[in-house]
Amino acid sequence: MDIWMAFQALILGVVEGLTEFLPISSTGHLIVVGDLLGFNGQTATAFKIIIQLGAILAVMWEFRARVFGVVVGLPRERKAQRFTFNLLLAFIPAVIFGLAFADLIEHWLFNPITVATALIVGGLIMLWAEKREHAIKAETVDDMNWKLALKVGFAQCLALIPGTSRSGATIIGGLVFGLSRKAATEFSFFLAMPTMVAATVYSLFKYRDILHLDDLPIFAIGFVTTFIVAMITVRVLLRFIANHSYAVFAWYRIAFGLVILATWQLHLIDWSTAQP
Repeated sequence: MDIWMAFQALILGVVEGLTEFLPISSTGHLIVVGDLLGFNGQTATAFKIIIQLGAILAVMWEFRARVFGVVVGLPRERKAQRFTFNLLLAFIPAVIFGLAFADLIEHWLFNPITVATALIVGGLIMLWAEKREHAIKAETVDDMNWKLALKVGFAQCLALIPGTSRSGATIIGGLVFGLSRKAATEFSFFLAMPTMVAATVYSLFKYRDILHLDDLPIFAIGFVTTFIVAMITVRVLLRFIANHSYAVFAWYRIAFGLVILATWQLHLIDWSTAQP
């Protein structure tokens, strides 16, 4: 095994695990860090698909009791049926917009400069959302109606733009539309399950020709690292949002985006993928 590639896999696994469920954009961070490490090309593309599975399994494991309860109660419990319906309804917009525009977005917008811009704009929106007066319409995910779920689903579509953040779009969208901080965060986690599973399955099929058994050790390092770090991150975030706002993540986004733009303008870092 190439030691340098193993180190790259470890670092990117940590990055994916830390950022997937925080509102700071995992895709954006993987693009930027991958560019800095020189981890690009077909192997990098396949690797980023595989490690997403680690993040998905982490959140499924963390919410395994709730997921099991919903599955068991689905045939007869009204609450489980409504929750499942809301989740599927929120999932649909991302499927439609993803199939329609994902390839164009990946071709033109998957670069560090787009990421930096989206990080800054998203951070400013988060600060605005945190400062506005909250009129809570749903205290828990079980209090959500189909209209709220659909609105959050459309907000998730913004995450197709790298640097926006899927969790950021759904959490802040949820807050704006009337979810409590806890409900917005938990619904974002639950919505991640079908969304990320579908995206990963689609990507695995699309890029099936670049998956090679020789890369299995590198994929395994990234996968396991992502799973462990993501599970810890989810637990910490759920405790954090109980008593804190998301402002700290907004300021981080803005600062990180400004650093990328500054290094680009001052020619301190040659962002190799800065142009499509």
